[in-house]
Amino acid sequence: MTLISAQALFMRLNDPLLKVIDARFALSDPGQGLQDYMKGHIPGAWHVDLDADLSGPKTDPLAGRHPLPDEAQFGALLERLGIAPEHHVVVYDQSDGAMAASRFWFLLRLAGHRNVSVLDGGLNHWSAQGFPVTDTLPEPSASHYPVHFERSQLVDAPRLKRLLAGNPDTALLDARAPERFRGDVEPLDKKAGHIPGALNRPYSGNIENGLFKSPERLRAEFAPLIEGRKNIVVSCGSGVTACHNLLALRHAGIEGALLFAPSWSGWVADDENPVAVGA
Repeated sequence: MTLISAQALFMRLNDPLLKVIDARFALSDPGQGLQDYMKGHIPGAWHVDLDADLSGPKTDPLAGRHPLPDEAQFGALLERLGIAPEHHVVVYDQSDGAMAASRFWFLLRLAGHRNVSVLDGGLNHWSAQGFPVTDTLPEPSASHYPVHFERSQLVDAPRLKRLLAGNPDTALLDARAPERFRGDVEPLDKKAGHIPGALNRPYSGNIENGLFKSPERLRAEFAPLIEGRKNIVVSCGSGVTACHNLLALRHAGIEGALLFAPSWSGWVADDENPVAVGA
């Protein structure tokens, strides 16, 4: 199950095999997510931080602004959260899942954990439906979870270049806003534009009225971008909102898409990499 509704989650809150994760985070104020969690969260939820928990050390510019954590770091996180292979994990952020619920969803799938869902509509929709929030922290628990990433779900820069080199079989979908994709503005990274050959699919296009569009709508919208392509790769600014497109593709029943985790921030860290601007 890729997504779970607020109603379905509420009905399962007392399930001992359920683990709820609060992934709220704000780029403008990295401490805001934890502060908001302490004020109120879904009962039983644990908080994870995009920078501290869902990203690795920023030691290599080519890995981008939010490098993936390594297996040991992510395994230690799962054990601290008490997540075991038998758990159904539900993760949410404030609203649409892009910051950073979809990132946690992808990392669990990268670790081989398939029973993970994103709360459709996030905490905003949960609260709007009148479901409870609490400031009570859950009881600590621990687990043993050896993590081995399925790296076949990832693409590095050399392989991406090979896939894109005159190859009509690859679709590279960039999840950033159109103005950043075109290179009109660039508020975060040192160069503006996009990877040559990329197509723009803003992650915001996956959402309507605060909820994910239906699988049928998403399939129809992705079809012109990926039709006839053997390889689908997603990217964004730093490998976070790209996971939202992975989630939407999966929700639409489209399998096999890969993540270019360094994304734009890692691509432009190498001055030899080409840059395209415009639509």
